[in-house]
Amino acid sequence: MSWKLPPLGAVRVFEAAARLGSFTKAADELGMTQSAASHQIKLLEERAGTPLFIRKTRQIELTEAGARLAPEASSAFATLADAWLAAKGGAGGVLSVSTMQTFASNWLAVRLGTFQLMHPELAVKVETSPRLVDFTREATDVGIRTGSGSWPGLAAHYLFKADYCPMISPRLAESVGGIRTPEDLYKVPLCCADDPWWKIWFEAAGATYDPSRAIHGPDLGSQVYDAMAAMTDQGAAILTRNLYGTLVAKGQLIQPFEAMGSDGDGYWLVYLESRRNSARIKVFRDWILSQTAEARRLETART
Repeated sequence: MSWKLPPLGAVRVFEAAARLGSFTKAADELGMTQSAASHQIKLLEERAGTPLFIRKTRQIELTEAGARLAPEASSAFATLADAWLAAKGGAGGVLSVSTMQTFASNWLAVRLGTFQLMHPELAVKVETSPRLVDFTREATDVGIRTGSGSWPGLAAHYLFKADYCPMISPRLAESVGGIRTPEDLYKVPLCCADDPWWKIWFEAAGATYDPSRAIHGPDLGSQVYDAMAAMTDQGAAILTRNLYGTLVAKGQLIQPFEAMGSDGDGYWLVYLESRRNSARIKVFRDWILSQTAEARRLETART
């Protein structure tokens, strides 16, 4: 088959410039001068017969044609890199994982050592961010996010539910004579008392949440900090059960009720469909699905 391809060196420069938003940064990444990078872009635009970038003072923007080409170029180079790595017989290099701080600190961090022992040739780089990355524009291999599992262009693997419930330190619960009914929660401060999760959970437990009765505890804006506040007797926190079950098992927190609040969301592993056969993505996917299998089994058993 005769492939009708543009100069691949020029495409490589274009891909880097589009991803980084700068000819200079693209040149630095590829180890060439800025003028050489600009020349390669001009060569590609001549072959395309249309501009790929709009040049502005100290910045560049993709044209409509460039915006169509950029994600496909990134995907093609990622696929080629994966194929080359597989041809060499390994899953080495760096695996870039994007996830939320709560998942990273309370689930991934305590298990990642196991993965690294199994795959010492593969380094894992974790970025914590509340946003869903654009896999076609950013150098990220996989993401772990909450949602319904429907993201166009992405393969999604269900890990476990994102359901939540109140948790409290044994000492604080004992100080008010125990937490036996939802109304007993009004005896202690509630972390992030205005969080809509409290209302949803109370209703799931067959009660009504009355904000006027709540004692407002720390409002720290993150489950990570809410859990720390709860462990240090500052109040009851409403936390994702599958992320904080270890603290319950260790006795650092107690879960007074079986009832769960839910937004219908779950945790999912996601990555580009076109990179399904990437060696490093495959080994991480297999590992995380095995690590979460028991949580899914328990969910099935409860239904």
